[in-house]
Amino acid sequence: MNARVQSAPFDLAAEMRGFGEGAGAVVTFCGIVRDDSGRMTALEIEHYPGMTERALNDYGQEAAGRFDLTDWRIIHRYGHLAVGEQIMMVATAARHRRAAFDAADYLMDWLKSRAPFWKREIAHDGSGEWVEAKTSDEEALARW
Repeated sequence: MNARVQSAPFDLAAEMRGFGEGAGAVVTFCGIVRDDSGRMTALEIEHYPGMTERALNDYGQEAAGRFDLTDWRIIHRYGHLAVGEQIMMVATAARHRRAAFDAADYLMDWLKSRAPFWKREIAHDGSGEWVEAKTSDEEALARW
């Protein structure tokens, strides 16, 4: 049970080896940098070292208690990430599938709206715009 913040890519298959042993269900989610506008080449992600890891670990522990998880893992990258690169992953393990799915969904909603990351979309011309919070992300978190 842990959270990591790193600049390096991760190997999803390697991360899942041995994860959730003895659980009845394992759920994984891997986020990919995407370009919805057709103008973006990369995403630059900033964070405060120490504070970000602590926040991710706190929410992972909260999810473990709330959904009776037997294991969980969060990996979130920072730095310059090109469109198509992995940006993050969430994995949850529980005795029953509903708890594993709900916990993964809960953690994703929290990551999208509350995790202390700052994101800037980099356009083809090199200019950048900060990504603002979305109402839909706040609404998704409110259901919990």
